[in-house]
Amino acid sequence: MLKTSCQAVRICSRYCQRAERQFSEGVLNGFFGSVGNTPLIKLDGVSKETGCNILVKAEFMNPGGSVKDRAALFLIKDAQEKGNIKKGGTVVEGTAGNTGIGLAHICNALGYKCVIYMPDTQSKEKIELLLALGADVRPVPAVPFDNPDNYNHQAKRYADSLDNAVWTNQFDNTANRRAHFETTGPEIWRQTDGKVDAVTFGTGTGGTMAGVSSFLKTKNKNIQTIVSDPQGSVLYNWFTKGKLERSDGSSITEGIGQGRVTENMKGAPIDDAICVLDKDAVEMTFRLLHEEGFFVGASSGLNVAGAVAVAKRLGPGHNVVTCLCDTGQRYFTRLFSRQWLEGKGLVEFIPEKYRNSLIP
Repeated sequence: MLKTSCQAVRICSRYCQRAERQFSEGVLNGFFGSVGNTPLIKLDGVSKETGCNILVKAEFMNPGGSVKDRAALFLIKDAQEKGNIKKGGTVVEGTAGNTGIGLAHICNALGYKCVIYMPDTQSKEKIELLLALGADVRPVPAVPFDNPDNYNHQAKRYADSLDNAVWTNQFDNTANRRAHFETTGPEIWRQTDGKVDAVTFGTGTGGTMAGVSSFLKTKNKNIQTIVSDPQGSVLYNWFTKGKLERSDGSSITEGIGQGRVTENMKGAPIDDAICVLDKDAVEMTFRLLHEEGFFVGASSGLNVAGAVAVAKRLGPGHNVVTCLCDTGQRYFTRLFSRQWLEGKGLVEFIPEKYRNSLIP
């Protein structure tokens, strides 16, 4: 482990490894000690609808507010263990927002600078939150990964230009997958007492899906691992047909969907994939709010819509696990705006009795 006089760095590494023991003792140490060990919650409405137990990890209860806190913690831990960053250094990442938010929190706790490159198509709430956290936020035009001006490539070039800086590379740094192999997967196994029949997640970097699937397959190879892919991504066709071809359309979901297979996803034990349309993700997002009480983003709606589809495929009596990624507050002026949804042709898919909750 990296030797340093920075007490916060030593605490981060030590308490990452001891998170489960801390949890059982009831006292956590700092921001990094409180990442993970989120509740597993049964959703009553969709469980009754399918005859299965639809179970969700409440990832919005991580201290930075999203599932990406787990990846952020392990990305920094990985840089420390390899000696790639020292006291006062700079962490640089390309992100649609939530990983950057997690990194900014941890950088504040450890005394690092944080620079975030992100597509300028992301919600203003995420950008404003990053700025409030003290990050240097650099929105850039959204272009494909094979374009040298893609936000990830710009992040790498900037980190390379600095001394004592690291590009955490969330898409292809398998420390991301490791986070979920060491934390999320074991939590699901423990919380279900090993009674889990299927897991499904939307996938951006691939860390959650690959890490959870890899761990659970070591416990029971019969657990079904199924990607819930947004429209316009290549992963549905990759896992079902072996072709890197985008499905029809594009998605409003942020942070999930891909045009390639990341290093985190390569070799992951994935059994199948389903394509979840925006109309179904949005409908489920509003059902989660008005029927279950959870104010979440569209990626959470997509996850639960995917879990429902998996449950209907398996038939009654099964346990299907997914997660609620973050809160709806991070998308408030888009996802809950009548004008914005009308522009996307999605208002009609929200149950009519819930439309009066839309903001103008």
